[in-house]
Amino acid sequence: MSKLNSIGLVEVASIALGYVAQDAMLKAADVEVILARTICSGKFLVVVGGNVAAVQAAVDAAVPLCAGALIEKRVIAQVHPEVFPAISMSVDMEPGKARALGIIETFSASSIIDVADAAVKAANVTLFRIHLAMAIGGKGFVLLTGDVASVNAAVQAGAAIAGEEGILVSKAVIAAPSRELFRDLF
Repeated sequence: MSKLNSIGLVEVASIALGYVAQDAMLKAADVEVILARTICSGKFLVVVGGNVAAVQAAVDAAVPLCAGALIEKRVIAQVHPEVFPAISMSVDMEPGKARALGIIETFSASSIIDVADAAVKAANVTLFRIHLAMAIGGKGFVLLTGDVASVNAAVQAGAAIAGEEGILVSKAVIAAPSRELFRDLF
């Protein structure tokens, strides 16, 4: 497996075609499955990582097999390294180290990865959760932390990406969240 630096996503309105897409993506290129599962409303989301050429080849292989059921496809090149552990919710962070909390919510699960990538590239923040569609009606959200100014800058940058696509649900910055709030997030 080559180094993960890009992400490809395919979201379909059919669970069966989701599995077909996942299989095609894995056979087409040297990619790693980051996430593949059913999501709200009977849809299926496949997220793969690899180098940009492999990710593009994987998405290109899946799309024709999903005719009539394709909701969204996306290739995101040169993704910030913090995005990968945040998607798998494997960021280890002690609640005492968390500072301001930034939240960005979108109508699209796949778009939240672009939003998170833009946010972490814009400011010195730590991404600790990227939630993709499960039990939230197909939406996505990102949680990040850092000093107040950095969190504000990151949230503004991420929200601008979502706003350009017309899919921003909401954004918030909590300057001094309670310890209990962060304890519940980890």
